[in-house]
Amino acid sequence: MTTPPPPNFPLRSFLGFELDRGEGRATATMTVGDPHLNPNAVAHGAAVGNTAMGAATVSILDDDHRCATIETQMRFLRAAFPGTVLHAEASVMSAGRRVVHLEAKVTDSSGALVAAATGSFAVIPAPPGASPR
Repeated sequence: MTTPPPPNFPLRSFLGFELDRGEGRATATMTVGDPHLNPNAVAHGAAVGNTAMGAATVSILDDDHRCATIETQMRFLRAAFPGTVLHAEASVMSAGRRVVHLEAKVTDSSGALVAAATGSFAVIPAPPGASPR
């Protein structure tokens, strides 16, 4: 994967994850810390998986288009605690002119499956004056 992440993505900076994307695939990696925790002191589930799916969608779009989540379905298989490194890999399963369907898997540093996801993203025109991706 070679395409850099979008230059203006404040959530990436706030949550501290790394993105890599290209040719219908993307990865997102983050180390679980305080900003990621729910009230039970485990990682809130969807951030890294949904972000990887969005990045995979963007990797196949023309520069004058963006995407928006239509729906995601996440299956959480184990908890991730502070200090856990999570790695999401997403890939496009099917892409139409208006909707892209994806799948993603989230693993920890030992390779254990933490979550599995599917999602659909709408293809939308870029807003007027939007910066290039």
